[in-house]
Amino acid sequence: MNFLQTGFKGKNDWWMYSLTLFVIFFATQIASFVLAFVALNQVDGDMEMFLKAAKTSFLNIGINSSLYLFLIIITFIAGFIALYICVKKLHKKKFIWIVTSRKKMDWKRFFFGALLWGGLALLFLGTDVVLSPENYIWNFKPLPFFTLFLVAVLFLPIQTSLEELLFRGYYMQGLALWLKNKWAPLIIMSMVFGLLHGMNPEIEKLGYAALFLYIGTGFFFGIVTLMDEGTELAMGMHAINNIIAALFITTDWTVLQTDALYIDTSEPLMGLDMFLPFLVLYPLVFFILSKKYKWTNWKDKIFGNVEEPILIENE
Repeated sequence: MNFLQTGFKGKNDWWMYSLTLFVIFFATQIASFVLAFVALNQVDGDMEMFLKAAKTSFLNIGINSSLYLFLIIITFIAGFIALYICVKKLHKKKFIWIVTSRKKMDWKRFFFGALLWGGLALLFLGTDVVLSPENYIWNFKPLPFFTLFLVAVLFLPIQTSLEELLFRGYYMQGLALWLKNKWAPLIIMSMVFGLLHGMNPEIEKLGYAALFLYIGTGFFFGIVTLMDEGTELAMGMHAINNIIAALFITTDWTVLQTDALYIDTSEPLMGLDMFLPFLVLYPLVFFILSKKYKWTNWKDKIFGNVEEPILIENE
């Protein structure tokens, strides 16, 4: 039974997927009150100043950047818990079913994905720092950096795992039940994943063309999930991607503004370098993963049909 076929297990009425989305959204909004409380306290209850900061960034009112990152992640923790409850109680599914087609989480895959992606990402970023030192300012401050390190390593994987399990697990499986194929859920959820990043500050700076970067990344993680029959590799790569983004280089125009090692002072442009991942990194990672895990039958795994399996009770 492949990963998308695993979605047939449990209860799968259409309204359950709609209700789950509402529950997750509600949970994240409730959790955001923690950030609102901290921000209000920061401005001594000045509602005008609070509302002004809410339209830009609460970092503008002096909230510590690592604390701010943690408070944002709290909303994802709430969303993750909501997803878990809905899968278990509403759909009557084992949570592992939206994670992988394997009987249990393959942590070796998760960490290999993180090691591979992290190593290549650091190589690309480090090369740019060496070749264009005028664009970077060394920003290492021991206590702020190590505080950031703990927040990023311990909690950012929860944020990225929620996104992977929602877009490459739960909803991609749900769409496959009705559409009976693999390519349409892949396209739809990659588009949704990309478009939901439309409110990120870098879109305002780079323009809506930057959405293609997020949509393309969604396709990349989606194809990896289909080929590998589980989300472990995608979860590992997504987690280390955001961890490195938080720890290595920060700017004043991206969604992650942190006490990173370097500050990028260059003017952001939608140049060829922005598409370097599509031209070099993604194909290279595909090649390495396909060789290591002996991926075959690409056409069927990406474009094939999804047939309802014969399920054995308590399987």
